[in-house]
Amino acid sequence: MGNAQDKSPGSGGGGGRSPQATAGSGARSRGGGSAEKPQTRRVPGKGAANGTQRENTPAGGQQEQGSPAVDTSYLDAPAGALPPHLARLKNAGNHLFKHGQFGEALEKYTQAIDGCAEAGIDSPEDLCILYSNRAACFLKDGNSTDCIQDCTKALELQPYSLKPLLRRAMAYESLERYKKAYVDYKTVLQIDTGVQAAHDRVHRITKMLIEQDGPEWRVNLPEIPAVPLSVQQQHRDKPISAEVAQARAARAAHEEASRKDAHFTLLKREGNDLVKKGHFQEALEKYSECVALKPDECALYTNRAICLLKLNHFEEARQDCDTALQLEPGNKKAFYRRALAYKGLQDYLSASSDLQEVLQLDPNVREAEEELEVVTSLLRQSLMDTTAHTPRV
Repeated sequence: MGNAQDKSPGSGGGGGRSPQATAGSGARSRGGGSAEKPQTRRVPGKGAANGTQRENTPAGGQQEQGSPAVDTSYLDAPAGALPPHLARLKNAGNHLFKHGQFGEALEKYTQAIDGCAEAGIDSPEDLCILYSNRAACFLKDGNSTDCIQDCTKALELQPYSLKPLLRRAMAYESLERYKKAYVDYKTVLQIDTGVQAAHDRVHRITKMLIEQDGPEWRVNLPEIPAVPLSVQQQHRDKPISAEVAQARAARAAHEEASRKDAHFTLLKREGNDLVKKGHFQEALEKYSECVALKPDECALYTNRAICLLKLNHFEEARQDCDTALQLEPGNKKAFYRRALAYKGLQDYLSASSDLQEVLQLDPNVREAEEELEVVTSLLRQSLMDTTAHTPRV
């Protein structure tokens, strides 16, 4: 038990969120020839094209007495350059999407797109957002083909818009059109290198394409467009939403925690290896670095106590064992190694007490039995020497 160190421990388009994107304009194109107006599917109980909704209301249209009023203030939030009745449709779609009602959200976005065409509104940015948001609904409902068409329309309106590119890439991937998906993911990463989903999927698709086409897989790829530097700079300068900032902060914290865990595991393993080789001073330094990273891990203090005992730093070893026992009051190793520290400090009574504690916790610890015999003998000898040197009165 005295030299055994503890093993070092072994060391991931968004559902549930608003599908807001950047930029758009124009009616939706189907198939080959002229642009067709998308069909609007009406949902019973939902408002007409003026964007109003009747939620949680009885059939008669009157709100029940005593029932809480439904907060629909989100409907009146500004929505780019859209007029109020179309802004309400877009906001209603965002609200429905956020609550997982993708089919109903799709209807709202479709009504807003139709309303723009009827009103002659030519705002590429706003239409791009509507097409991109509707594409998110198609993607959630497993309709990858229509998702691709809406994303392509959004990108015609606002080239290099990030979210339509990312959603189209996901739709291509779901249809196993991996080369096109790869191109869109790589384009996304030119605009924003921080999109982790794009990194992960590029890595996965690359392995699949190598298996499929061999070492010359790049030859068969469509051309990857070069995103203009002005677009990249514009994206970097664009203010980010609170939601995006929070997601980035969470990702950064996760990455930092993973980095710390990996470094900690490496240091602890190195410390353990150095103890086995008898390099106690170097091991002591490794464990001290570990303590700085994770000061609440009991094993670090019992491991470091081994090094201190071997270096005859008995008081420091005792202190580390005290800390370990504060963290884990029933830790046998801490009691045993503190007994050795007390022995080194010639406090044989305290050493005996700790060894008896070890044997009470586990009567089968042979090292503790043997050490107790030694300490008892030293204690007896110490008492005899004290008596011999005490003058008689």
